[in-house]
Amino acid sequence: MSTAAAAATTTAARPAVEDVPLPDGFRVTPGADATEVEPGVWFGGQPARVLRLSAAGRQAWADLRSGAPVAGRVSGLVARRFVAVGMAHPVPPVPPVGDGVPSLTVVVPVHDRPAELDRSLAALGGVHPVVVVDDASPDAAAVRRVAARHGARVVRLAVNGGPGAARNAGLAAVATELVALVDSDTEATPAALHELAAQLADPLTAAAAPRIRAESGASASARYSRARGSLDLGPEPARVAPYTPVSYVPTAVLVARTEALRDVARAGHVFDPALRYGEDVDLVWRLLADGGQVRYCPATTVTHHDPHTWRGLLARRFRYGTSAAPLARKHPRNLAPLVVHPWYTTAVVALLARRPMTAVGAAAGALVATRRTVAAAGLPATAVRPAHVVRGVGQTGLGVARYAVQFAAPALLLATTRRRTRTSALALLLAPALTEWRRRRPELDPVRFAAAAVADDCAYGAGVVAGCVRHRTITPLLPVRARPVPTRRRST
Repeated sequence: MSTAAAAATTTAARPAVEDVPLPDGFRVTPGADATEVEPGVWFGGQPARVLRLSAAGRQAWADLRSGAPVAGRVSGLVARRFVAVGMAHPVPPVPPVGDGVPSLTVVVPVHDRPAELDRSLAALGGVHPVVVVDDASPDAAAVRRVAARHGARVVRLAVNGGPGAARNAGLAAVATELVALVDSDTEATPAALHELAAQLADPLTAAAAPRIRAESGASASARYSRARGSLDLGPEPARVAPYTPVSYVPTAVLVARTEALRDVARAGHVFDPALRYGEDVDLVWRLLADGGQVRYCPATTVTHHDPHTWRGLLARRFRYGTSAAPLARKHPRNLAPLVVHPWYTTAVVALLARRPMTAVGAAAGALVATRRTVAAAGLPATAVRPAHVVRGVGQTGLGVARYAVQFAAPALLLATTRRRTRTSALALLLAPALTEWRRRRPELDPVRFAAAAVADDCAYGAGVVAGCVRHRTITPLLPVRARPVPTRRRST
């Protein structure tokens, strides 16, 4: 089997990763974009890759696609190659809760919120030892009472240091092989932690995270959060990597190898105590840089208690936005607000300028350029069809529109007052929100959902700008150009 890059913006999977078979008993779910373009040649993944299968590899992949578990080295290597490039997702065997309970400690940071802490500890059910880290709560007695009621150990910090510092203190008390980081405003069940821990039966997986869904509620803000929660990364499983659909996972709930976390610690700290926000993104990117794999597992869902008011939701989004600047300073290659393909972007700009023929010419250029890249990777040029280019232009248009809403909303609003620019400005303002509304079908009418989504993106963008001013950097504001990686071939 050989691997070649077809169209990508990040580096290829490490050979060492591809040489480690997925363990026996795992199954795989093929990715939605994995396509067999000719017998034994598969194209897809994030970023796109080409996989060529030998006769033995074809048979192994046919068995895996039919639902058979990994059995033997060839099967495990084929499964690993598809998983490593994002063309398939691992499904581990999960024994019933109580049968083979993993060696796991739960760390729960908290600052006040005794009611939320009570619900969080109740959901954990006392199956695993729990360390509650009281981050200098004014009412320390209330935290101690709740923890005692659920048999949890309390570590008290004298000075409020934020969630990263609190988790560091909790991790120092962990002696088990695995650790579950659980925020006090989430409700993670033993079954959820068990399912995530099963992912770590793969020796290359350092951490796994569930889908975080906002709690149900009758208010408009609660219904919006349920449909577009800032911690909800969607329903599709994914390998986590920068510049892919899931570039990070939050640590609101995260099951990880304790040793892997300590291996990436800096100055004795797993989480950077200087980061009040974005400390989880920083940790995930350090795990990835160290060679660990991080999985997003939306089949496992955990409830999160979001703010109950619009003001609270938007304030939180602003705070999240402020993390972009310090993250860009630490990981300048991992963060960009927009990745643009020159041909696609030219087509989008031409459409906004009402120059349809220019847009058609740019789309044709994109088709020719992409077919050349695909041909260089050894695929038939016809593997890229005009429909792929149309979809690429559409995705680029939505990305450009969201970027404009986040960082140029006042200018767009001003443009809506002018007849010549009104249509294009409205398209940029509303297209991302209405596309999401159509896809998600939230329990909220399109007008209120679109207004909330625009306000949400503006709040985040304002936070990014504020962070850039504070940290004196413009990196989080600068789009980057999509670049294909060199073709690489490999045989088994």
